[in-house]
Amino acid sequence: MAGMTIDRAGLADFLRRCRDRVRPQDAGLPVGPRRRTPGLRREEVAQLAGMSADYYIRLEQGRGPQPSPEMLTALARALRLSDDESDHLHLLAGRRPPAARGCGDRVHPGLLHLLDQLPTTPVQVLNDLGDVLAQNPMAEALLGGVCGVSEHGRNIVWRWFTDPAQRAAYPADEHAYYSRLHVADLRAAVGRRTGDPAAARLVRRLREASEEFGALWELHEVAVRRSSRMRVLHPLIGPVDLDCQVLLAPRGDQRVILYTPPAGSDAAERLALLKVVGNGQFTSADSA
Repeated sequence: MAGMTIDRAGLADFLRRCRDRVRPQDAGLPVGPRRRTPGLRREEVAQLAGMSADYYIRLEQGRGPQPSPEMLTALARALRLSDDESDHLHLLAGRRPPAARGCGDRVHPGLLHLLDQLPTTPVQVLNDLGDVLAQNPMAEALLGGVCGVSEHGRNIVWRWFTDPAQRAAYPADEHAYYSRLHVADLRAAVGRRTGDPAAARLVRRLREASEEFGALWELHEVAVRRSSRMRVLHPLIGPVDLDCQVLLAPRGDQRVILYTPPAGSDAAERLALLKVVGNGQFTSADSA
């Protein structure tokens, strides 16, 4: 991470405090009758991390070379650090934290409960690559069902750039805006997922399938989607304006999107009508 420097004093203090709180038995070490420290000895941390005792001692004394990412990972494992603590350790050492450990495609039961508790508000759960993982009946009625037949069938970026029916649900003069929004958000996700085969495969297939995507990808625009305004051209309730509020999960690889009526608009009445007519007649598009 450009511009980062090692905080030797902070690193030394953090290592000492983490070492003091780890009990020997938790690390698989014998307690012994002559132990004076409640936590691990410096030599024991070095042994568990696979480094020399002298090297580790110098780190706790605020001197020595900058630890490598591999060394920091070994220390985090030896000191039984949480993900947040491991990230902090890397930052103190002037290193970029490891790639985010994601939730994958499993939606937390709490998020599924949230979908059930918002019967009048369209809500979706997506991963950071744009795969629709879950949605409530209102979201399906507003934005359509999710096709899971092909590999990327449930991916909103793939469908935006390859399925004309997807774009037909949104005003033509806003298509360029949505295209750039999708690509910039995907670029941010791919940057976080360095070396991830699924991300690389999605980008490769998009570049092969869409010249528009390829041209936008070359611009290297990056912007995580957090909120936006959209207009859906629904065949049953007509055009409806919505505010899209994006709530990021703690690990950042899943997000909840709520589609809410803007203040002063008639969107609430249109959504109420949609709840009555149901979702059986509109299945052509997912979210934009």
